[in-house]
Amino acid sequence: MSESYDVIVIGAGPGGYIAAIRASQLGLKTAIVEREHLAGICSNWGCIPTKALLRSAEVMHLASHADKYGLKIEGKVLADVKAVVARSRGIAERMNAGVGFLMKKNKVDVIWGEAKVAKAGSGDKPAEVVVAKPTKKPMQPQAPLPKNTKGEGTYHAKHVIVATGARPRALPGIEPDGKLIWTYFDAMVPAEMPKSLLVMGSGAIGIEFASFYRTMGVEVTVVELMAQVMPVEDAEISALAKKQFERQGMKFMLEAKVTKVEKSQNSITAHVEMKDGKVEKITADRMISAVGVQGNVENLGLESLGVKIERGTIGIDGYGKTNVAGIYAIGDVAGPPMLAHKAEHEAVICVEKIAGLPNVHPMDKLLIPGCTYCHPQVASVGLTEAKAKEVGKDIRVGRFPYVANGKAIALGEAQGLVKTIFDKKTGQLLGAHLVGAEVTELIQGFVVAMNLETTEEELMHTIFPHPTLSETMKESVLDAYGRALNA
Repeated sequence: MSESYDVIVIGAGPGGYIAAIRASQLGLKTAIVEREHLAGICSNWGCIPTKALLRSAEVMHLASHADKYGLKIEGKVLADVKAVVARSRGIAERMNAGVGFLMKKNKVDVIWGEAKVAKAGSGDKPAEVVVAKPTKKPMQPQAPLPKNTKGEGTYHAKHVIVATGARPRALPGIEPDGKLIWTYFDAMVPAEMPKSLLVMGSGAIGIEFASFYRTMGVEVTVVELMAQVMPVEDAEISALAKKQFERQGMKFMLEAKVTKVEKSQNSITAHVEMKDGKVEKITADRMISAVGVQGNVENLGLESLGVKIERGTIGIDGYGKTNVAGIYAIGDVAGPPMLAHKAEHEAVICVEKIAGLPNVHPMDKLLIPGCTYCHPQVASVGLTEAKAKEVGKDIRVGRFPYVANGKAIALGEAQGLVKTIFDKKTGQLLGAHLVGAEVTELIQGFVVAMNLETTEEELMHTIFPHPTLSETMKESVLDAYGRALNA
């Protein structure tokens, strides 16, 4: 089979399918190539199914503490692991099918198979993309594909967008085996709950799984190489979150690294080297390797075409363009931050630039929010307090605790903090950092404010509804200027 397009997107994850939809909306004949499952890792094995698991954990937590809300549940609250996993997988399948519908609705051709860019375009000559039979076995069944789905063949396009995502990084000698050492894929579908778990890495992935399993009653120990939990977060927020995790029974080993893992029939013993060089042995039923991800840059034909690969990801400019004409990259494969919402926005920028729309601007990575869906939740945008000082900013810092917010108290979620950082000279909001209930929803208010270059004065004159958790946001702003009203 052979057909020509304006745009061919390789990879149908959140960056890829959004790029395809936007290209079609702009009148470009578009196809998307996928080898495993529509909607990508995010909807099938990442963002969405993990939130389904965490929702089950949240309900478990509330049910286990029903007496605090004046309710009585007779007997012990038990988790049906198979049912919890089945619910999560069912939601993933629903998302998968939804993207198939969107491709059909937006008249995007789906090409099923494994793509390789055989030739780059030059002048009026389009690039050549060869699609072969998939070599990777799907981790779950693919929902029914649109009827016009195409297969193996050679296709041509003026523009090729690589959106192949990323996969879990494996450390030499500590490679996941699917049984005793898990990736996050394995951690999403446990056949049964382990009694104990060692989590290597305390980034968003590691902490979310640590939180899920601890709430489900598993003894959890987290090993982190850096000096704080969730190293990218503001140190004050990280410390407060860690304190809450420890109250739940989670254990932490900071400034430590796993140097060796011994396996027995149904458990592992990890050799953990501490900062002072001493080695402690930790035995657990299972271990999760959550030490980051690496871009899927292999077997795409990119290096033979001269496409620049930097630290395992594709080098691009602010519009997704690589150093080779007609080839673009977006999402995780194009480098950090490796977040679905970054991939989606990057996709729109890339396609609109290809289409020649006016006023297309590169993405400002300081305006990309980060969210961790643990308990308590953590969310942030912009500069941390330390980073703001490091870059020479004269700052004002505001803080407001959840314990002084009526809605938080009513919810039984009085442990939390909203922290805001302003430029003392201009009133510019430089960063916002939150820990507590529903902060992953609240953070977008600060993202909008920063995007609109809102000043502290405008935020102070904004009316926030009462009683809501969002009032903590305004109070934090007021506190930065010595005007807090409720603390």
